[in-house]
Amino acid sequence: MNQKTVRRLPIYIALILLALVSVVPFVWMLATSFKNGPDVYTQVPQLLPLDKKTGEWNPTLGNYEYVFTISGLGTAFWNSVWITCVLVPLKLLIDALAAYAFARIPFPGRDKIFVLMLAGMMVPTITLLVPRLHVTQVLGVYDSPWGIILPNVASVLDIFLMRQFFRTLPVELEEAARIDGAGRMAIFWRVILPLSKPVLAVVTITSFIFHWNDLVWPLIVLNSPDLYTLPLALQQLASTESGRAYYIMAGAALAVIPVMVVLLIFQRRIMQGIAFSGLKS
Repeated sequence: MNQKTVRRLPIYIALILLALVSVVPFVWMLATSFKNGPDVYTQVPQLLPLDKKTGEWNPTLGNYEYVFTISGLGTAFWNSVWITCVLVPLKLLIDALAAYAFARIPFPGRDKIFVLMLAGMMVPTITLLVPRLHVTQVLGVYDSPWGIILPNVASVLDIFLMRQFFRTLPVELEEAARIDGAGRMAIFWRVILPLSKPVLAVVTITSFIFHWNDLVWPLIVLNSPDLYTLPLALQQLASTESGRAYYIMAGAALAVIPVMVVLLIFQRRIMQGIAFSGLKS
């Protein structure tokens, strides 16, 4: 072991301990979701789904069957899927168009409007809930999935990230496209977006994770249980089945697994997007 490795050894040990602290609760949740009811509560905590009396391997899928079909979590899961799949692409399109305008199109008051938008990020989100609720009622989308989608189709943070990236692209590419007869929208679709895959990826992934896990706004705008999203249904499951941890853990696993899959698949894109968006410095 060389001297450089020895100096870094405490850092490696600390990183391993932090990784364990982060991973163990997730593994415990996943293991508990496969346990039978009597096997959860034991004098000596058991990580694996073992029979309480015999100690034999005894996993079950009954917990997932219960939460997905009987408790209503299945309906909420599909509600979250289709709301997120509609909201994220629509949000991506609107944010990209706005960012392109702020980055490339000169118009009166452009920079002042952009600074004003950034200043709006300083306003606590909780203070905007009542105005947003009033807007959904005026638009007639209260207690509707569109009450979740429409107020969230634009994000100042995402516009800022895309604008910073668009400003790094060579202007000569647009000038060449304009000489070939391309208009603003053609340049946006054929030049800017194909070169912006890193920032588009990071905005898409972070938006998916945020809206998939969002609890506060759906809690305010939805009243009908058949319209609940997954976080709302999971909260209801936790209150009604508070003594049955195996059901709660199965529901939590259903909520977490899609996010974990997205992160594992696209984690490289996330790092590239953050670096290319101007946050590296």
